[in-house]
Amino acid sequence: MKMLLFLLLSVSQHALAVVVEVNEGERSVLLPCLFSGITPEDTTVMWTCSDLDPKSVHLQGEKGGDDGRGQNQRYSRRTSMNRYAFIIKDFSLTLRKPTKTDSGNYTCSISAGGKERKLRDIQLLVKDQQVEVKVREGSESVILPCNTTPDLPEDSTVEWTRSDLGLITVHEYSNRNDDLMTQDEVYRDRTMMSEDLLRTGDLSLTLKHPKVKDTGRYICTIYRDKDILRQKVVLQVKEPFPSWSKVLVGLLVLLVVLGVSGGLFFHLRQYFMSVYKVVVDSGEESVRLPCKAMVRLPNDAKVEWTDNSISNRKVHVSDQVGGQDKVYKDRTEMKRNLLKPGDFCLTLKYPTDKDTHTYTCSIYSREGNRPIMSKTVELIVKVPQVEVVDSGVQSVQLPCKATVNLPEDAKVEWTDSSHRKVHIWQNRPGNLEEQFVFYKDRTEMKNNLLTTGDLSLTLTYPTDWDGKTYTCTVYNGQGNTLMKKQVELKVRVCQVEVEEGAESVQLPFQTTKDLPADAKVVWWDIHDRKVHVFSDQAGEQDQVYRDRTEMNNNPLKAGDLSLTLKHPTERDSGTYRCKVYGRTSRYKKVQLRVKGLFVCLFVRRVQVQDQTGDIRNRSSSIDPTPLMADQSV
Repeated sequence: MKMLLFLLLSVSQHALAVVVEVNEGERSVLLPCLFSGITPEDTTVMWTCSDLDPKSVHLQGEKGGDDGRGQNQRYSRRTSMNRYAFIIKDFSLTLRKPTKTDSGNYTCSISAGGKERKLRDIQLLVKDQQVEVKVREGSESVILPCNTTPDLPEDSTVEWTRSDLGLITVHEYSNRNDDLMTQDEVYRDRTMMSEDLLRTGDLSLTLKHPKVKDTGRYICTIYRDKDILRQKVVLQVKEPFPSWSKVLVGLLVLLVVLGVSGGLFFHLRQYFMSVYKVVVDSGEESVRLPCKAMVRLPNDAKVEWTDNSISNRKVHVSDQVGGQDKVYKDRTEMKRNLLKPGDFCLTLKYPTDKDTHTYTCSIYSREGNRPIMSKTVELIVKVPQVEVVDSGVQSVQLPCKATVNLPEDAKVEWTDSSHRKVHIWQNRPGNLEEQFVFYKDRTEMKNNLLTTGDLSLTLTYPTDWDGKTYTCTVYNGQGNTLMKKQVELKVRVCQVEVEEGAESVQLPFQTTKDLPADAKVVWWDIHDRKVHVFSDQAGEQDQVYRDRTEMNNNPLKAGDLSLTLKHPTERDSGTYRCKVYGRTSRYKKVQLRVKGLFVCLFVRRVQVQDQTGDIRNRSSSIDPTPLMADQSV
């Protein structure tokens, strides 16, 4: 009795009526009844309808299965509850093939020890009315009407689905925005809803460029608080041709009927087998990977998200058993909406280009080792690009604008694709203790970034080595990530051309001034031969370049590490690399092309007179001397 008393106290003192609407002819309807208290032993769930005699709709005990004793014969073999209902505290009732006569007031109750308690009242409305909309193919758009009471709660969700080809998503609105992640590709960029639909209650859907294949049954479902409301619209898109033209194309229809059948099969196969593609820009706070089931699955089903990396890393596991990969730690979230039991979408926070993968959502029964359903999602994270031509550009800016309010203790960290620290800003600019040596004295951020939100990074003297993807991450004082944005820098290799025979050619390399006096500068060629060494050079320079190279006086002080190569030949063509060794590092690559001289050989036609006085044309010997422009031939 004490347990029963605790049970009764844990239940709300007044049961709120929930309105559920469904269209006649649907496969089933769910009457929700969720419970958060503790159930004592030998508890029984009872579903009744006050308008009937007998009132019993469904009876299920904690230990036994469905109990058909006393059930009204109208519901025979049409009702069911989750087999794990008492474990997951979900006593919702599924009523199959609802008809108009099923409309009425239903009550969900529990009983134990001779005591009974009402948990939930449900008002079920089975509607047979449906709106028919006709339009001709070629029209600019058509409106599928759906209206409800105005001033809907902000957390209301609206779903437009099509039921005649399986439950495919046409359009979804949630969290005060259009949510098109799960939209079928057939309707991509073709649907639109009113911007102030919550205020007006006008949930109508505009379908652009309607086609004959859009003909079908559409359902508008509104999730309002605990209510589930539905409206049905039948769309008929007529062919753009007049009726008499059908006679003319009749034979063609017979010829392509197999193709049409194959097309329908292809469409259905695409729905079940196709890979959803989700594209998001770097810098977004999160991205949602869609996974929705067409049928109701057990609420205790295990959901596992994995990526397609070599090790098939676990991205998210619903019961958090089995080891989430550290790459995704604290970055994933999966909210289970009990009013939408087939929704297993995953939210991934702070997506970067390294998250560009194909993800698989697998759903298992509690005891099963093989998935009962799988969905695949391809995620593409787009990174903006900045491109510069390596021709002595003094600096380049990597843009980053804050998308969140920056606290006073914010820390801004720029890293490259190798996870090396490029620049660190915290409390004051110049906090660069962990900065990688290649970026030393080459980076700068604005002083007033907390006020302006401009987190852009200036990188001086960019070279091809700097061509990487850079990540700007903002942390709060506790080390939690507030935002993350990427930018890809592309720097072309410096190109130098010279004619063979020139006195010299310069391989440019400008960098920051005042490099450490003990730094060592080495130029290498494509064969890893030392072209020039600025330091104790004895015995290091390859003999091919002996007495042919020179650098400016005091290059470390001036930051001019350019190399002059004397008397270049075709054999000198290739890639040259310069590297600075020491406390500060620098690197650059230069592509040299030495164009060879071509000797033009001409055959002169000259007139010679033989002994007979005849004038004949004879070819003279080949003269390798190039002709001048004014020399006659």
